[in-house]
Amino acid sequence: MLTLFFVVAAYLLGSISFAVVTSRAFGIADPRTYGSGNPGATNVLRSGKKLAAALTLLGDAAKGWLAVMLAMHFATHDAQVALVALAVFLGHVFPVFLKFRGGKGVATALGVLLALNGWLGLAALATWLVVAMVFRLSSLAALMAAFGAPLYAMMLGLPREWVLASAIMSMLLIWRHKSNIQNLLAGRESKIGRKASP
Repeated sequence: MLTLFFVVAAYLLGSISFAVVTSRAFGIADPRTYGSGNPGATNVLRSGKKLAAALTLLGDAAKGWLAVMLAMHFATHDAQVALVALAVFLGHVFPVFLKFRGGKGVATALGVLLALNGWLGLAALATWLVVAMVFRLSSLAALMAAFGAPLYAMMLGLPREWVLASAIMSMLLIWRHKSNIQNLLAGRESKIGRKASP
């Protein structure tokens, strides 16, 4: 019963879209109505409000971190932690509060990885930063970090349940970027910081 409670609570926490909440607080357009239409930090940045984008990133990462940290404190098995990690991520990607149409999960996945293991999270973050700085493409950076996360987890010798959870999150994250992959291949992908058209 404790596992079920934490999984449901993690999913509901993940379903809170900080992109939508922050946009409303700043009086800017719903991020689902411009740019890529994705309720995430990168799309909020296209509004021109850097603070709103930063708070979105922080909030989405924090909910992933909090859910997993609480699970690690109360759980008795690695599998329970893995289930909570997946639940909070799925909540962000398929949020009940937004009719199951959520973000791509990059920031929430980062929060989850940081909670599972600091070095794992930092390795994924470093991958994202390097690729983003070189190519100025958030989607490409996210894809490279997603590819790397399960490999980093294995290299660090983390529990197999956590490795599996990171692999599932990575596969879902890559799947959520399918339109970005098409744009990357066609050379049409929007670069970081490009302001959205009204």
